[in-house]
Amino acid sequence: MSKPDSDLVFGIHAVESLLNAGRVRVKKLAVLDSRNDQRMDELLKLAQQQGVPIERTSRKGLDKLVHQIRGAVHQGVIATTESVQLADERELEFRWQSLGENPLILILDSVMDPRNLGACLRSAEAAGVDAVLLPKRRSAPLSAVARKTASGAADVLFLVSVVNLARRMRWLSDQGVQIIGTSSETVEGKPAMPWSQADYTGPCAIVSGGEGRGMRALTQKHCDRVVAIPMAGGVESLNVSVATGIILYEAVRQRT
Repeated sequence: MSKPDSDLVFGIHAVESLLNAGRVRVKKLAVLDSRNDQRMDELLKLAQQQGVPIERTSRKGLDKLVHQIRGAVHQGVIATTESVQLADERELEFRWQSLGENPLILILDSVMDPRNLGACLRSAEAAGVDAVLLPKRRSAPLSAVARKTASGAADVLFLVSVVNLARRMRWLSDQGVQIIGTSSETVEGKPAMPWSQADYTGPCAIVSGGEGRGMRALTQKHCDRVVAIPMAGGVESLNVSVATGIILYEAVRQRT
């Protein structure tokens, strides 16, 4: 099991979601030899149905597989998989019409923490996002930690690696997509409005900025409007994945 940061998925729910998605080939499962319970039995049946080889091993053996991944909790199962391949911008353009007349896009600008990335992807998949755009040089890698936090979402979503985010945002605008940025401040002369007052019913892209500084200045410049989530307590801002989930589900509420 090489490349532990890119081709391992661990944890019961994450591995189960991976097998159910069926989009990324699972090469092998390593399973704790002493774990025998209903949930593990169901997972093993699913793997057997797909012809995935199963290897029983000790806790020490499982721990060794993920020892380089900080904070890894494998729950007695680790899958060796093919790496998730992000689409390029040509594929986005090719598949654009297939996303429908009213696409919902998520743009993650400079989200550098893999757990935040995974949590954003999990919310995006649950909200029915059609595509997630990730800057090629300013994004956390789609590592084992990110994939576990995403709980299978990374293996299902249409993920696009973007070389020049500002240029791609201009392209989205040309396709009739409203671009809604998230910030607690006035951006490019555009005051942030309460997140629930924006109109998400048409084609739109929601932009979430990274930890600490939020959206980059050039990204802000290409937003049609900016929304904010009011803070009633002493905390200045929400975690990026929490804020992303709140705004995505406002879009879902309006669209349904």
